[in-house]
Amino acid sequence: MTALSGIEGLRLAEPGEFTRRAFENGRIDLTEAEGLADLIEAETESQRRAALLMAEGGLAKQIGEWQQQLLTLSARAEAAIDYVDDDSVDSDPELSAECAELASELRQWLARPRLEPLKAGVRVVIAGPPNAGKSSLLNAMAGSERAIVTDIPGTTRDHIEVPLSISGLPILLTDTAGLRQSTELVEQLGIDRARSLIELADVLVWLGDPRDTPSHARPILAHPRCDLADRRIAPVGSIGVSSKSGEGLERLMEALTSHVQALLPTDGALAFNRRQAAHIEEIHAALQQASLVTDPVIVAESLRNARRALDRLTGRAGVEDVLDALFGRFCLGK
Repeated sequence: MTALSGIEGLRLAEPGEFTRRAFENGRIDLTEAEGLADLIEAETESQRRAALLMAEGGLAKQIGEWQQQLLTLSARAEAAIDYVDDDSVDSDPELSAECAELASELRQWLARPRLEPLKAGVRVVIAGPPNAGKSSLLNAMAGSERAIVTDIPGTTRDHIEVPLSISGLPILLTDTAGLRQSTELVEQLGIDRARSLIELADVLVWLGDPRDTPSHARPILAHPRCDLADRRIAPVGSIGVSSKSGEGLERLMEALTSHVQALLPTDGALAFNRRQAAHIEEIHAALQQASLVTDPVIVAESLRNARRALDRLTGRAGVEDVLDALFGRFCLGK
């Protein structure tokens, strides 16, 4: 490297320079570059597969199909402005229907699971009253002593986060302070934080009385210490678990895996990150407007806005493309 650096005109590449050059020279678009970055950072098999699908142009191909549809719709809308009769201000009803159809397709795509939980991990929060066995369960699930375990109530005063991979799925397992009334300031701060984490949790593992389960979209009711004689029978709907003997842990992990899979993109399915979803939302909104208005000028402008949002999605400009489509497919001079 020292010898090569001494040659005139040679230097070390900047971080990401080769990928940036590929993007600037049109070899890849912004979604493929994002996929490559995710692939480099992937830590689980599911993250690797999703990133590889993006880096190999899976989303770029789908975007290309949407782009062709938008160009065709725009060309028809621009042509309608020149051909519209003086007494008519209504747009083509077929054009409006096709705009609505494409908007509906984008809405379905936006309803899919996003990439963020796959990248950061699905947040799984263990909660319950003091001395319910939360920290012991976290240690058992993590396979190591990550949290301090004692018989003293209120040992856990702050949350503890442990990133894990379960069946190749990324999760962020969080132990929280026991929920109870407390006058001790530090413990109360931990309890307040625990309540906030429960609200933010993607999946809640509750170790308390089922009747006290906080309102949550995806709760898993666990009945701890089921190895003890007086706790052998778990309440209906609860999974009996023992951090000491390992009993019930497999069932708990299966239930957890089922919830996590529902929150993550399925194998081979494309998913948007936050930036991509924001631009798809813009395109969807523009198409909806184009489908609802009757003035052809407004329809054409709405479709231009949709194309601009798509250009921001891919990182490219597409002004010449719509001109080619307009003059290549419509004989305006005849």
